[in-house]
Amino acid sequence: MKRSKVWDFLFLFPTVFAFIMVILVPFGLGIYYSLTDWNGVRDTMNFVGFENYVGMFQEKQFQFSFIITVLYTFINVALVNLVGFTLALLATSKIKLKNLYRAGFFVPNLIGGIVLGYIWQFMFNNLFTAVFSAKSLLASPSTVIWAMSIVNTWQYGGYIMMIYVAALQAIPDDVLEAAEVDGATYMIRLRKILIPMMANSFTITLFLTLTNSFKQYDMNFTLTNGGPATFFSGSVVKSSQLLAMDIYNTANNANKLALAQSKAVVFFIILVVFSLIQVTLNRRKEIEA
Repeated sequence: MKRSKVWDFLFLFPTVFAFIMVILVPFGLGIYYSLTDWNGVRDTMNFVGFENYVGMFQEKQFQFSFIITVLYTFINVALVNLVGFTLALLATSKIKLKNLYRAGFFVPNLIGGIVLGYIWQFMFNNLFTAVFSAKSLLASPSTVIWAMSIVNTWQYGGYIMMIYVAALQAIPDDVLEAAEVDGATYMIRLRKILIPMMANSFTITLFLTLTNSFKQYDMNFTLTNGGPATFFSGSVVKSSQLLAMDIYNTANNANKLALAQSKAVVFFIILVVFSLIQVTLNRRKEIEA
């Protein structure tokens, strides 16, 4: 029976229509609003061209937020994947209660970012300072990003672990047993067999951690609210205000919606560029492997 194109259209129409109305139309309107002086209050708005984009890159806070977001992303990608991969190796080993470990490591991912931030804020400011008699990591501009990375790794490491566990379980036991019989040590099997055969999972996990780190907001808001303050190029800026929070504060606190929209457009472009570079490099390694 020949399939009718009309039925294909009818089945695809709801999804395509929703994609157009929810994604494409708002995105196009966002680009238009970024070229105006829209503030969300006045009924009229004037076309200002690229004035918002020029002003955005002149803001010290935006410059610092961009730098600190890139730094935070690199730290997170490294820590989350290292911890997730280590936990996956542990959870697929021959130790007892490994299924219990898998569940336990995954549980933090079920806690919402808002609740998580308040819990760890209490731990950093009260528990750890009392136990170790030291200054809170959230109180210093030089350590606050590391504190945020620790919290994110604690939450997200278990989720990434499950992806690595699935990849490890898909590797045939015959290959590992043959290598062991040939005298290959565990580290050699890990480096020569396990990691190369998991190349596609590394592409997925690196992409997920990259985008998750760049878009971080809820934990950033509850854990630090952008603080503490620090100096950057002669101006006072918030030392842990990531790009997502900077965009939100520009729109809601400063009531500069057009400027915030221009920042969102640039944020989208930055995220796409970084993601494409990461996926392209990892795909090449998959082919080589």
